[in-house]
Amino acid sequence: MDKEISAEVNASRRKKLVIIITAICAVIIIAVLMLRATFTSSLRLSEINTAVVETGDVENTLTASGEVLPEFEEIITSPVQSAIREVFIDAGARVQAGQQVMKLDKNLVQAAYDKGRFMLESKQNNLRKLKLELDKSYFDLKSSNDIKQLRINSLQAEVENAKRLFKAGGGTRESVEQAEMDLKVAQLEKTQLENEIRSKQQTMQVEMRESEIELAIQQQELNELARKKDMASVNATRAGVVTWVNRNIGASVSEGVELVRIADLSSFKISGSISDNYLDQLHSGMPVIIRINNKQQRGEIANVYPAVKNGLVNFDVKLLAADSGQLRPNLKVDVYVVTDSRQQVMRVSNGAAFGAGGATDLFVIKGNKAVRRKVNTGLSNFDYVELKNNIKPGEKVIISDMSQFKNTNEITITQ
Repeated sequence: MDKEISAEVNASRRKKLVIIITAICAVIIIAVLMLRATFTSSLRLSEINTAVVETGDVENTLTASGEVLPEFEEIITSPVQSAIREVFIDAGARVQAGQQVMKLDKNLVQAAYDKGRFMLESKQNNLRKLKLELDKSYFDLKSSNDIKQLRINSLQAEVENAKRLFKAGGGTRESVEQAEMDLKVAQLEKTQLENEIRSKQQTMQVEMRESEIELAIQQQELNELARKKDMASVNATRAGVVTWVNRNIGASVSEGVELVRIADLSSFKISGSISDNYLDQLHSGMPVIIRINNKQQRGEIANVYPAVKNGLVNFDVKLLAADSGQLRPNLKVDVYVVTDSRQQVMRVSNGAAFGAGGATDLFVIKGNKAVRRKVNTGLSNFDYVELKNNIKPGEKVIISDMSQFKNTNEITITQ
């Protein structure tokens, strides 16, 4: 038999049902509010950077580093083993061509020069002595040859006499044959002597030439010592600015050691370096942009050094314009190598919103809303990024880092 439920129990059940329904509604409202907050976040205008899409040129660049160097810098080295005696010019001072910068000790080179001069005189005397000896030897051979000729003439007369006597019956055939034999022997001796004279002439020419070469070499060495002696007074060979000078007075310096650097500061070049990952992309003649204190100068790669050091490739940049007064020796600059360029394309100022990929989610501002839009990008550099589609010139976009809103489709912009 059914038992009637009391009013108190029914009231308790209704109360529990109301509480459950209320809790469910609260959860739904909170979820809706959270979901709405997810898709309708807000930002202050002062917290973001914006830029307007425009039409213009875009160059694709590789970022490198660079150092300003004088285009022409002369390094003067020590001509001999010596010591620094005096320094007349400090680094930073201007010098004129021929002006004395430093003085070296000349004692060692002077001693070498004196020794060389004595050796030269000795070789000159040896050459004169050799010439006299060769002339005497040649004269003796020539005289012997003349004597041989007289002897042959005498023997020819004896042969003729022997033949006449034999025909007249007063001589013998053996006498004629003996006379003819003596004549042939004398003629052969004369031929041998003539060959010896020709050989002696050739030998004389070779020995004379050898002595002349030795003398010329010694003269050249002496001239070089004289030049080094004059260079002990270190003079500037061209006008410029002393960028470095060895001021260690009294210090010994070996031949070839740097003493002074003189640069022409009217023109400069850029020594650049970039990761060796880009070695295959570099070549002479590539356009380059140099940024100095937010100002730009143009140039081109003059040459690329094939050697890789510490993962870097070095190259030289020739500036296209004259020095604007901003360049200083050893100044560090930003270098951008232009690998490609496009004219009259959609572009926008570069910012943290752009990644390395070819597609980027940008927030386009319309009124007080910023709406997510996927845009394909192209070339880029430190100033601009090329935009290919899904956007129009004149539209304003957010270029700040928006990674925290990666799940947000719309943002409210507040003042």
